[in-house]
Amino acid sequence: MNGIVIVLVAAVVLVVGYLLYGRWLARTWGIDEQALTPARRMEDGKNFSPASCFTTFSHQFSSICGAGPVTGTIAAMMFGWLPVLLWVLVGGIFFGAVHDFGALYASVRNNGKSLAQLIEKYIGRTGRRLFLLFSWLFTIIVIAAFVDMVAGTFKATFDAAGAVDAAASYAGGAAGTISILFTFVAIAFGWINRRFGLKGWKELLLAVVLFVAMFAVGMQFPVYLDKLGWFAVITVYLLFAAAMPIQTLKQPRDYLTSIMMLVMIACAVVGVFVLGAAGEAEMTAPMVADLGALADKGSYLFPLLFVSVACGALSGFHSLVSTNTSSKQLSNERDALPVGYGAMVLESFVGVLAIVFAAIMFSDLNTAGTGLLNNGAAATPFQIFSQGVARGMTAFGVDSTLATVFMTMCVSALALTSVDAVARIGRLSFQEFFSKSNDAAEEAGAGTEGAARFFSNTWVATVLTLALGLALAFGGYNNIWPLFGASNQLLGGMTMIMLAVFCKCTGRKGWMLYVPVAFLLVCTFTSLVQSIIGCVNALATSGAAVIATSGLQLVFAILLVVLGLIVAYNCLRELFTKNAGSIPDEEPEWSELGRDHCGK
Repeated sequence: MNGIVIVLVAAVVLVVGYLLYGRWLARTWGIDEQALTPARRMEDGKNFSPASCFTTFSHQFSSICGAGPVTGTIAAMMFGWLPVLLWVLVGGIFFGAVHDFGALYASVRNNGKSLAQLIEKYIGRTGRRLFLLFSWLFTIIVIAAFVDMVAGTFKATFDAAGAVDAAASYAGGAAGTISILFTFVAIAFGWINRRFGLKGWKELLLAVVLFVAMFAVGMQFPVYLDKLGWFAVITVYLLFAAAMPIQTLKQPRDYLTSIMMLVMIACAVVGVFVLGAAGEAEMTAPMVADLGALADKGSYLFPLLFVSVACGALSGFHSLVSTNTSSKQLSNERDALPVGYGAMVLESFVGVLAIVFAAIMFSDLNTAGTGLLNNGAAATPFQIFSQGVARGMTAFGVDSTLATVFMTMCVSALALTSVDAVARIGRLSFQEFFSKSNDAAEEAGAGTEGAARFFSNTWVATVLTLALGLALAFGGYNNIWPLFGASNQLLGGMTMIMLAVFCKCTGRKGWMLYVPVAFLLVCTFTSLVQSIIGCVNALATSGAAVIATSGLQLVFAILLVVLGLIVAYNCLRELFTKNAGSIPDEEPEWSELGRDHCGK
């Protein structure tokens, strides 16, 4: 199969899904373009900060489009590229995009409440506290997986004498330097835009100039550190990214990152067509693998495929982004569809590109039957995707060194922009656990006393969240990924149940959520039980180092199963017992000033 055909077909399917199913969903639930959104009504300069549609889209897309659509899809290609492609397309349109848009919509219609606060309103306070604990544990897993990936991408190679191998380490070192600069440049970019009111082409021109400067400096002065050194650098970055006001670092960084990602997507698409013109775009990976042989090794299509491919098809993490941050930046309800549904559709397309490039490179990466895509990986999925797109960029005239550095930076940015969002969400979840208020306008942890007040402090909550995430990271992302995938999808299932309750309580149609709920709950609990069995087996047969990491993973897996069962039970009980239309939206009292202001 030619990669060009797959890219074109997938693009058409995703666009049609957005235009037909996405718009139908928005009409069914109702969009009020005259409504004064929580971001405008409750602006506080910290969390509620109204932004343009593109800026909010940039935040949503760059936060959700992390390692998942690349890592998950390529890892799942052990089953063949066709099952992965079908799940990305079907899951993206009917599961993931509905999930992301629904969470964003419900939050906006409830004064910017987080997912946990929505659960308290529709399910009860106990459900909220259990869900917050689940969310916090989940964010720790995400931090562990993504930090390990980024540090592994940037790390330098050293010889026996301790000298750096510059040739082998250059791309990672240069990308690492650019990432360090990115933080300071993003803060300056945001300040300049606010100070001088730059919008449109002026804002874009400044972003391009800063990008060129960053890449020039990074390629001239690469930083060479080992993996532990990059762990330390990333930790310091996350410490501040999780605690700073959102418009200081997160908004401008997400804007810059989205520009870079859109350029990456464009380069990847052009690369596929150029390689196709040269007869080099044939997908050499198996369309469908020997599923029986894989099952004999313990790798079953169900549930492994569906929990491995999370961010490209459905990811529960996205609901945390939609409700904790994006809903507090939306300036107009009409932006909810492109931000919530559209960002997910574009992420699915990134997953399709990852499938195509991995399948094109399959014959080069797999020699003598021991390939990178067949459980014997010597390279990460990030490296496979980077090499594939860099090859396409080189084919249409881009310098090979620049292409390699650019793609290394892009794939690391995919993970970094997600991990800083999840660190912030983890901190907020930890603080909310101690909060007595269910008002999104109040600071997380408000009204607490004594020990609860100490633990709900912004810096204490951030440090504790990062510390546990980094401790788990030493087990390596390969060991963490199945646990991440299962817990991620379980979070998505719980979000879908909450949305079903929200629809019933507010008198909206919610039948389109029932099939995803049933499928996700069965799939994720099956996978988590398998993870528990795997951890128990590892503990019985491994040494002390593996026992430490597997033991921690076992504790996490058991906690996630217990919490997931309790929350899911409470949600399902409320779904069947609540009266239709019993709880209206938290809409503000209208004023002529409010309608006029929002309409402008």
